[in-house]
Amino acid sequence: MAWTLPTGLFFAAIATLLAVYTALGLARPSLPRKGFLPMPTTRGDRLFVALLGTAFLQLAWAGLSDAPQWGAAILSLPYVLVVGRWG
Repeated sequence: MAWTLPTGLFFAAIATLLAVYTALGLARPSLPRKGFLPMPTTRGDRLFVALLGTAFLQLAWAGLSDAPQWGAAILSLPYVLVVGRWG
């Protein structure tokens, strides 16, 4: 894997998310709640599901389209927000 600017930004964003969620978990622990996902989830569970779904969306985009990956990143943002809020 080449360490380009987009690759570095991606990993920096993931590291920032993990740091923020760790700080939130220490300051305000999350209780499991039931959303549209088929199981009760905490804030960290929803982040994990959102990141996993985003990875699958990126892979599907790369395998089924010749368009730049930025399109999949733009589609991933609403997905992450919906899973994080109502998941």
